[in-house]
Amino acid sequence: MAERYEYVPHRLLRNRVRDIASGAEGELMAVINENVSDSALRDHWMELAYIRVASGLEFTTAVDNVAPADDQPQTGRRRRDTTSA
Repeated sequence: MAERYEYVPHRLLRNRVRDIASGAEGELMAVINENVSDSALRDHWMELAYIRVASGLEFTTAVDNVAPADDQPQTGRRRRDTTSA
């Protein structure tokens, strides 16, 4: 029987990420190209991202849903100085 998964390199591995589908944040532990087919007749391969949240639990999401987590609020960088005369 052939392997049903393979590890895939990803630029955000071991970094804090956000799952844009759920909004959950955690550390990207792995990206795996996995055969998720429930049929012996046809393979269905999908790249899944494994994200570990602060509690230690991991969940999967489509790799396209993974984005870097913003640790700094964006509004502070865009604020204009209104005190100058």
